[in-house]
Amino acid sequence: MTIRILKNQFAEVLSELYPSEEIQSFFSILSEKYLGMSRLEQTLNSELILSEGVSKKYVAAMKRLQTQEPIQYIVGETEFYGLPFKVNKHTLIPRPETEELVDWICTESKTRLPILSTILDIGTGSGCIAISLSKNILGSEVSAIDFSEEALDVAKVNAALNNTGIDFIRMDILTAPELPGQYDVIVSNPPYVRNLEKKMMQPNVLNFEPDSALYVSDEHPLVFYKKIASLAKNHLTANGLLYFEINEYFSEDMVAMLSEFNFKDITVKKDFFGKNRMIKCTTNAKTK
Repeated sequence: MTIRILKNQFAEVLSELYPSEEIQSFFSILSEKYLGMSRLEQTLNSELILSEGVSKKYVAAMKRLQTQEPIQYIVGETEFYGLPFKVNKHTLIPRPETEELVDWICTESKTRLPILSTILDIGTGSGCIAISLSKNILGSEVSAIDFSEEALDVAKVNAALNNTGIDFIRMDILTAPELPGQYDVIVSNPPYVRNLEKKMMQPNVLNFEPDSALYVSDEHPLVFYKKIASLAKNHLTANGLLYFEINEYFSEDMVAMLSEFNFKDITVKKDFFGKNRMIKCTTNAKTK
């Protein structure tokens, strides 16, 4: 089977589930994985005959795509903030809006953070936030927490892959009486999707990504934020910074909650879709 024939087969089989541009993207990602070819090289070598073993890999991937399994899980990797990351069913697939959160922190680090800064990432998952900050904030000492041993295993692989030294800690933040140390920056992208919002989720998210990393009860949507804020006020250094990725529907509630914990300089930031998706605040000696 040639690349051209296989590409046409992908388009035919998957056309009822995905737009043509996305199908082309899937095929390109798989070809980079299985053949080491860029999209241009695939086009130039469209009549290349594939081995039976390679053809079977494509067909198996196509069948998984028919179930709407994310392409990132199929190839076992993705890119985040210009860095490679391994992912599997135990970790969320890193999102572009989380890249914006990382970029916000990195940009501010150039003017606001000390050269040697201590950073804690709570709910690290694949380690994408912690590792990206470690790579881009020179001299930083980064720690990362997650309750899932399987997620931490993936994060440790990613830390080694990106040549970063992260201190990974297994901890259930909801039952933790305190944090492991004092930090200049605490950042978290905790679960924030309410169960009532599941009906708006796509099958590739709803059926494949880990529930524990996504959803909270309708009755207590800020449960993780409240617990992290209560711990952070005692574990941030003077003028330390607390960053969250947030549910777009709860920005006002987040501002009110952080104000109750006596955080100052509370700033809500929109993502590239114009949604209130990030928040930052500052502590001081009086809040500790």
